[in-house]
Amino acid sequence: MQTLIPFLHLVFVGFVALFPPVNPPGSALMIDPLLKDLNSAQRKSASFKIALYALLICVTTIFIGSWIFKLFGISLPVVQVAGGILICKMGWGLLSSDDSNKGAKEGAEPAVIPENVENILFYPLAFPMTTGAATISVLLTLCAHGHNDDLSIYLSHLLALIVAVIFMCLLIYFCYCYTPALIRRLGPRGSQVLNRLSAFLVFCVGIQIASEGLTSLMKG
Repeated sequence: MQTLIPFLHLVFVGFVALFPPVNPPGSALMIDPLLKDLNSAQRKSASFKIALYALLICVTTIFIGSWIFKLFGISLPVVQVAGGILICKMGWGLLSSDDSNKGAKEGAEPAVIPENVENILFYPLAFPMTTGAATISVLLTLCAHGHNDDLSIYLSHLLALIVAVIFMCLLIYFCYCYTPALIRRLGPRGSQVLNRLSAFLVFCVGIQIASEGLTSLMKG
């Protein structure tokens, strides 16, 4: 019991620290326009893959994230700029798209996830829109904070972070998977408004990510 309480406390702290940069409910609304042409089974499959990719990104960051960036000489601000530009491009494409043309194509969608959606599940949906530079920074900070000369304590800290990441990824899956149920309650007009608003938010998020990266580069 004496070791379980500190462990659960670390899990709680990790989950709370990860929630603001990941923000599953808000991210689900932003990426919904990119997944709205999928049927229920495709949506579940896509949501599972995004959550799985997010889990792999976070776990990799916990163990070797800092070493990977050092190996390739890549800084987090550079990742922010590159990811921000790509997200801006996608957001602009969604804003300028024709909903009526998309609706006409829905009946011809295959049973598997369309290739154009499959190609964006990891980048940029899982990274950097779901788990981006801010998430990586939080994880690296938590890992450094938990460093201890006692190997057992350090491993316990890492395990607690992994458990927190697993809970976060489960939340990502449920939010991404069941967003259409919320949108259906809004009706066709409300859905159209929400999709346009979400596309605008995607564009704004891209600008925000890129600007933060540029600011960090100029300061550096």
